[in-house]
Amino acid sequence: MSLMPKITDIFNHQQLTFSFELFPPKTEDGYLKLRETMRLLCELKPDFISCTYGAGGGSRAKTLEIVQYIQNQHHVPSVAHLTCVLHTKDEIKGILTEMKKLGICNVLALRGDPPKDNPHWMPGKDNFKYSSELAAFIRENFHNYFSIGVAGFPEGHVLCPDRNQDAQFLKNKITQGADYVITQLFFNNQDYFDYVARLKRLGVTARILPGILPITDYPALMRFCSICGASIPQEVHEIFKPIADSPEKTLAAGIDFCLKQCKELIQGGAPGLHFYTLNKIHPVDVIIKELRPAP
Repeated sequence: MSLMPKITDIFNHQQLTFSFELFPPKTEDGYLKLRETMRLLCELKPDFISCTYGAGGGSRAKTLEIVQYIQNQHHVPSVAHLTCVLHTKDEIKGILTEMKKLGICNVLALRGDPPKDNPHWMPGKDNFKYSSELAAFIRENFHNYFSIGVAGFPEGHVLCPDRNQDAQFLKNKITQGADYVITQLFFNNQDYFDYVARLKRLGVTARILPGILPITDYPALMRFCSICGASIPQEVHEIFKPIADSPEKTLAAGIDFCLKQCKELIQGGAPGLHFYTLNKIHPVDVIIKELRPAP
């Protein structure tokens, strides 16, 4: 089994990266549809693709299957998300060992949220409380085998709205072994630029990849952001609220808004763009082709 490049190796050769995120479908039919989406996404030649991980490993097998499939069938480096929630340290070590056997060398170390059927779960002495502990555990037990990514929050984490304190927590993740950062979605680029500046003042030199969500459904966006804590600028409301009942107008406006956001980020020095695809090829295909024209 040939090992895919680590994300850190890709960074050594790519000044600007484009990457996608997928999530494991809940049904077999959904998984079959995702295979076609994966094929189309891989044709866009992303630098890597990541796949999310259900709370407590609810989608673990599918996560690893998807990552392995992308790597083996499409030869695109992939990142397996891994969350601490509900897992013991021994279980985490077992999962990482399984990843290694499958030839997976890129992991996104996350704390994760408790599942809906166990919302009050609290970590005990045999669990990790923070993603920084998970990053340290991976580095200590697997040394440099894995390239480790972590999540960043330009507006501060929903449980830590103090942006300066949140930046300190991010620095700790890097100190404990993480190599790079993928941010939560945001729509005001100044939040990202200010975040990077805060981290640089703390001595963080790791790449901070902005997380991008193209807007395709205004009511769904409102619901999603109310959960994840990302704010919606007034500009977004003004553009999308009047056309909320028109999927076609929303899609066109969403592409325009996303292109403007992405171009401004790149011009401002962002080292890459990580797109939350929602398991769809469109409109990411249009956006990528505009941002990175074929040679």
